Amino acid sequence: MTLMRTHAEQYLAMRRSLGYQLRSQGRLLLDFADQMDRAGQTRLTTIAALAWATQTPDTLPVTRRMRLSAVRCFARHLKTLDPSCEVPPPGLLAATARRPVPYLYSPQEISALVHAAETLAEPLASATYQALVSLLAVTGLRIGEALTLQRTDVDLSAGVLQVTGKYGKVRLVPLHTTTTGMLASYTTVRDRLCPIPQRASFFVTCTGRPVPDALARRTFWKLLDRAGIHTPPDRRRPRIHDLRH
Repeated sequence: MTLMRTHAEQYLAMRRSLGYQLRSQGRLLLDFADQMDRAGQTRLTTIAALAWATQTPDTLPVTRRMRLSAVRCFARHLKTLDPSCEVPPPGLLAATARRPVPYLYSPQEISALVHAAETLAEPLASATYQALVSLLAVTGLRIGEALTLQRTDVDLSAGVLQVTGKYGKVRLVPLHTTTTGMLASYTTVRDRLCPIPQRASFFVTCTGRPVPDALARRTFWKLLDRAGIHTPPDRRRPRIHDLRH
């Protein structure tokens, strides 16, 4: 293994042992380290970090800043091992991170999405997306949090979800009685149509496996079309994530 890649993997292992996941940052950092090693550069410099962060001309300014930030954190660590290492100063790539304005679904549109899920051809898929859309709309869960729910995380007797969110933090989410009733109905249909699941996930596909994030988003786009919900002028397409709002 080459030098910079070795340092990067050791750094990531150390940070992850402290509880940090560093998924996207880890991918970025390893890409930077590999580029340094291919170029034969054994010393981290600000010029090299900037060149890597801005190497794609059409990259958004906020993305370039994020790429440079990943290297900066690594450089602070590396400087303790190699005093000649340069730490790129903050402010080199100024950019304002703007969150997209969420699409606010009306109660009628949420009902239309649930009814659109009824039109899906597979009975289990229909039941899964009716329950998923309903749960997201009333709890404010992130789509990833809902899809990673395990059956043991859903206590319908107490009306509580145990949700694992960002950075592995766990929180309890209380449910209204109408929501527990809806989820109970889903479990009945799910267990009848898929009596032997592949995993212990609460939401499953027709094959009994966890619902992939990408599949959930593609199916949601289909539901938007069937529900007659269109993209507003000069706005991005409504997202499943917007159900949080």
